[in-house]
Amino acid sequence: MHQLLLQKGVESYCPLNKVHRKWSDRIKLIEEPLFKSYVFVRIEEDRRTEVRMTEGVINFVYGDGKPAVIKDKEIQAIQRFLSEYEDVEVVKVNWKPNERVMITGGALINTEGRVVQVGSKTVKVMIESLDYLLLAKIDKSKLIPLGEDKTK
Repeated sequence: MHQLLLQKGVESYCPLNKVHRKWSDRIKLIEEPLFKSYVFVRIEEDRRTEVRMTEGVINFVYGDGKPAVIKDKEIQAIQRFLSEYEDVEVVKVNWKPNERVMITGGALINTEGRVVQVGSKTVKVMIESLDYLLLAKIDKSKLIPLGEDKTK
């Protein structure tokens, strides 16, 4: 599909993950799509139908009723990451209210908190300290789960 889009003059990117696969007699490094069934495209709105009519394309990924937009810096981060690492694993994180998290970036780095509300790109996290409750809106990419809360 990526090649067909390129032939149509559509700027596209299919992130390839270098993975080790074992055969009976050897281990070989191969490339496979990082996101199965996804190809990123940069197009004008009037070319959407042309992309949809490409063999293998089912549709765009939608969010809030519009095709999802991935920022250039996010694509560049994927490219840098894949150039540096092999056998990358993609894990989807679905944040849930009351989940304990650790903040991994920004002014609140290494601070623990509890998810209060989940938005499309951010999570509101409650931070308990100094007998006050602080509520911060944190980018989802700057959170990691801390596991089960044993006090529930």
